[in-house]
Amino acid sequence: LPSAMGFEWGGMSFQEKRVGSQALYVFGLAVLMVYLVLAAQYESWLLPAAVILVVPLALLGTVAAVAIRGMDNNIYTQVGIVLIIALASKNAILIVEFARDLRNQGRTILEAAVEASRLRFRPILMTSFAFILGVLPLVLATGAGAEMRRALGTAVFYGMIGVTIFGLIFTPVFYVVIRKFSERKKAVEPVAETTT
Repeated sequence: LPSAMGFEWGGMSFQEKRVGSQALYVFGLAVLMVYLVLAAQYESWLLPAAVILVVPLALLGTVAAVAIRGMDNNIYTQVGIVLIIALASKNAILIVEFARDLRNQGRTILEAAVEASRLRFRPILMTSFAFILGVLPLVLATGAGAEMRRALGTAVFYGMIGVTIFGLIFTPVFYVVIRKFSERKKAVEPVAETTT
């Protein structure tokens, strides 16, 4: 354009541009809500961290796929990211919940994590692959409105692959580390109270 001319966003484009920068708050709020609900359920401030720590790892699949496919971060991608936060948490909750119950039954922390991972491995894979194959048509969409379907499909398809791979590997690791830290902290507190 000549230097005398300019441009500005208007209408729906202006609204999308204005609201698009606030997406980070939505993601943060989604993670915070999951954390608070889990803190109430587990009656612990540390144990839900084993679930929440998987979320950033799971988002790697979404971010990488959107970048590789050359797509932009639009509202459909953001809806997919919120969905991936929920699905990553769900898969991690399955492992952490079983591990917590096994630990309360007297198993060691490592035994509880390994057994919970073994018990929940097949159900997590079955639900994950059902979801992944269910959204495959969105990834491969053609025709009218295909761009919207591909944006959502790419975010959730590759995000769920990341959720499945990283969640199954790292959730037990996070559980063991956090549980050992919290039990060590509880063991030190009574000793400190009796010496004062």
